[in-house]
Amino acid sequence: MARPADLGKRADLLRRVREYVIRNGLAGLSLRPLAKALGTSDRMLLYYFGSKDRLVAEALAQDEGRPVLLVRKALDSAGAPGNAAAMRLVMEELWNQFMAPERRNVLPVTFEVMTASVLHPSRYGPVMRDVLHEWRTLLTAAFTDLGMSGSRALVEASLLVDATLGLLHAALADDDWDRATAAFQTLLDRLEPAWRAVD
Repeated sequence: MARPADLGKRADLLRRVREYVIRNGLAGLSLRPLAKALGTSDRMLLYYFGSKDRLVAEALAQDEGRPVLLVRKALDSAGAPGNAAAMRLVMEELWNQFMAPERRNVLPVTFEVMTASVLHPSRYGPVMRDVLHEWRTLLTAAFTDLGMSGSRALVEASLLVDATLGLLHAALADDDWDRATAAFQTLLDRLEPAWRAVD
C-alpha cells in the first residue's frame, strides 16, 4: 500500500517552487535542477505532484496576495460598489495592488505563463484561463450590481481585464510605470461616464 503524502511537506515544496519560478522564470525550467535547488530529488517532486507541469501550475496558484483576491476580500467587507464612482475606486485599488513592489516582481512570470499558455495550451492554458476567469467573474459581478445586464457586465469586465493586462505588460517592457498609470486613469476617465448611465 502506498504511503500517504506528507501534506505539510507538499505545501512547503509548493511555496519554494513558486519562489524559484518567480526568481528564474519558466524558460528552460527542468525538474532535476529545480529539485537540486530545493534540496530534494526529481523523483520526490514527481511523487508529490505527478508531473512538472502540474507542479508549476499548482505552485503559481498558491498566491494569497494576488490583487484580485485582495480586492474580493475588500468587497466582501465593504459590499458591492453602489455607483460608478465607487466602481472606479475598486479599479484604482486593483491597479494600486499591481504597483506594489512585491507584486511587480511576480508580473514577469505571470506574462511568461500567459505566453506559454498560447504556445502550449494543454500545459499552461488552464492556469491562464483560471486567472482570467477569476478577474472577469469578480468584475462582472460588480458591474451587474451596478444594474448592468449580464452580457454588458461581462463585456465591461473583459475590457478592463484585457486593457489592464496590456498596460502592465507594456510597463514591464519599457519600465515606464508612470505612463502606464496615467494611461490607466485615462481609460477610467473614458469608461466611467458610461457606467454612470446605469446609476
